[in-house]
Amino acid sequence: MDYTIEYKIFKKMKQNRRGKIFFANDFVTLGNYKACSKALERLAKQGNIMRVSRGIYAIPQKNELFGTLTPSFDSVVAAIVKRDKAKIIPTGLFAENILGLSTQVPMKAVYLTDGTPRKLMIGKIPLIFKKTTPKNLATKGKISGLAIQALKSIRKDRITGDEIDKVVNLLKKENPQHLAHDIKLAPIWIKEIMCKAQTDYEI
Repeated sequence: MDYTIEYKIFKKMKQNRRGKIFFANDFVTLGNYKACSKALERLAKQGNIMRVSRGIYAIPQKNELFGTLTPSFDSVVAAIVKRDKAKIIPTGLFAENILGLSTQVPMKAVYLTDGTPRKLMIGKIPLIFKKTTPKNLATKGKISGLAIQALKSIRKDRITGDEIDKVVNLLKKENPQHLAHDIKLAPIWIKEIMCKAQTDYEI
């Protein structure tokens, strides 16, 4: 391989840890965006790097038992969020699953975002970013923010007593200040559930 743009890109990628996620924009100091995209495509076809999804690449990690390892789903999401400087929050059945409110394996991972809406395939799993309002991303607590989205997905008319108890127990682990902040952002029926995680509360 001579000193082509492919060589320069591959050399730069090898200077980082295996599994790190890269986009064409990461190499614009080496050439224009289109040239970098084409170079990454060629490197992937040659087997030098892995195409994780459309426009997303990595030098994969190797494992003696499992061979080539695909970068984790979470690492891909984190890389996209960092690149786009976006806020995100899981929603729907995906949020329910994360909190343990559903044992059903989600067929897709859906995030609300203030960034660019898009759909990608990470392996066999669709990764969907849906544009949303600032209010939906204004939560401060990781657990309480997820709880609001999960409860919206379950719906008031379908929620069970066991699910309410599980949510309340999870919310008791939340930072009290974050919980108090996020309660104000929730719909009334969800607010009533979230308040049960506080020792003294008012709706």
